[in-house]
Amino acid sequence: MQDWDFPRSSISALLLTRFAGEHSVPADVVLAGTGLTEPELEDPDLSVDAHQELRIVRNLVRALPDVPDLGMRAGLQYHLTAYGILGFAFISSPTVQDGMAVALRYLELSFAFCIPRVRFAGDELHVELDAAAIPADVRNFLIARDLSAIHTIMVELLPAPIPVQRIELSLPEQPNTADLGEFFGVVPKFGQPHDVIVLDPAFLGRPLPQANEQTLAMCEAQCRDLLAGRRERTGFAKQVRDQMLGPDGVRLGMEDVARKLHTTARTLHRKLNAEGTSFQSVRDEVRAALAEGMLRDGALSVDDIAIRLGYAEAASFIHAFRRWTGTTPMSYARRRGADR
Repeated sequence: MQDWDFPRSSISALLLTRFAGEHSVPADVVLAGTGLTEPELEDPDLSVDAHQELRIVRNLVRALPDVPDLGMRAGLQYHLTAYGILGFAFISSPTVQDGMAVALRYLELSFAFCIPRVRFAGDELHVELDAAAIPADVRNFLIARDLSAIHTIMVELLPAPIPVQRIELSLPEQPNTADLGEFFGVVPKFGQPHDVIVLDPAFLGRPLPQANEQTLAMCEAQCRDLLAGRRERTGFAKQVRDQMLGPDGVRLGMEDVARKLHTTARTLHRKLNAEGTSFQSVRDEVRAALAEGMLRDGALSVDDIAIRLGYAEAASFIHAFRRWTGTTPMSYARRRGADR
């Protein structure tokens, strides 16, 4: 895997929404701009676009700026059972090494945004989290979440302590290092050039207590089928998004986009619905991303941005932007300006 932009189960979006609720953030706030509702996330067959989950993460980070270790805490929600058939494949693997191989082979069935790279460095085993392609505003949260989720899985897989030798993170210093040391077994080093968990290589050979060859074979077959199904219908929302990112793309209607993709509006609607999204949701997502970029740049007025995004008047754009982000364009621009 080279990128995080693959469709995923709705489970992660649901976990983040419930996590937000535990911190008194309503579902409509954390789901703003995604086109999703909490009841829809309960559907086990729903496929969520990666950009929709990124929007949830942005909303969550924006709503809870003062919660310490927010990403680490969110990662604790990702128990083995959340991964469905992939989780059963982990459990059924003969050894830790086999489980890691399964995880890497079917990474697109996980919820990861960081891409794991496993390598030997002398007498150490390095599991590095590649976060280079993740947008900067959510990168720290997702590094911490994915690290915490990986450790949570390892702890649930094995009864014995995990032989973590050290953890190096690019994140800024965290306030609760003692708590993190108790969780991981070592206190992470912050402000490092890479995000890496260093393990004893002997850990790879450790047998897993619930290994079962027949179950693993069955689980892997189901993983292959599930992955093939997702790949078959993935790409269509991205194709629609790509058309809208072209010149005057957000002004295109469904018929226009369908014609550019050499299909019919009815087929476009059906394919997007199969991916758990809709034409309006994709257009809102593109408009939100473009609007935020133009507001951060600061070169255009709100009226000009509204026109470029295809709105007849600024009031409609302001209303839509508030629905996507929970704030007004001017408030967003002021806050982003203060952050620079």
